[in-house]
Amino acid sequence: MRRLFPVTDQTSESGDREWSLEELAEAYAYPPTEPGAAWLRGNMVSSLDGAAQHDGRSQPISSATDMRIFGTLRGLADVIVVGAETVRLEGYRPARVRDAFAAGRRAAGQAPAAAIAVVSAGLDLDFSLPLFTAPSVPTLLLTGAAAPAERVAAARAAGVEVLTAGEGAGVDPARAVRELAARGLTRQLTEGGPRLLGQFVAAGALDELCLTVSPTLTAGDAQRIAGGPSLNVPARMRLTSLLEEAGFLFTRYGRI
Repeated sequence: MRRLFPVTDQTSESGDREWSLEELAEAYAYPPTEPGAAWLRGNMVSSLDGAAQHDGRSQPISSATDMRIFGTLRGLADVIVVGAETVRLEGYRPARVRDAFAAGRRAAGQAPAAAIAVVSAGLDLDFSLPLFTAPSVPTLLLTGAAAPAERVAAARAAGVEVLTAGEGAGVDPARAVRELAARGLTRQLTEGGPRLLGQFVAAGALDELCLTVSPTLTAGDAQRIAGGPSLNVPARMRLTSLLEEAGFLFTRYGRI
């Protein structure tokens, strides 16, 4: 792993070697914010030709280091926000309690692991899955006020806390961020899918994007990292960090 940007006195010391989890945690630390203010970062991987998936999953375009960064970002977050379709496709499980992050989480006043917050309008989810029945930190469900009452009741019967984050059937992305922050979950991470990330982008709610550029080509018609309607004016972001290993680029972009 090499740091390409920003260039510092320690850049040359980073070398072409595997970084420890402590070094990764420092490189991806959340920035300081006002008390109670949320910081929402996205984490996605893309092929060189813009595919966020191959055969419906992100794993084929990922790498071992990408997965270590994936785990690091989870280890730093208060909550992981994910769309229902991604939960179904990727077989989501609860975030693990990891010894490597235990001391840092205690010092920051965080729970032992990040909570998972699932965004869903129709609540078409299997509440008997481990994500809902066996999390170390209770899973949350973000939905709209008009969500099917019987599905809301089923979620609550399974012990899932249901948060209303929209007036209609769907979820207002900016309100979802506020609802989670109101519960002290200010270090927020979304892992998609593309439709959910697109909604956060359209709402102007995304503060940071951690994007892995994979040195792969897939062709085909796979989704991009963000879907949904396009913005009237493209949102410009600034590069804050760039790491490289084996042709993979690990980038961080922040809002301007």
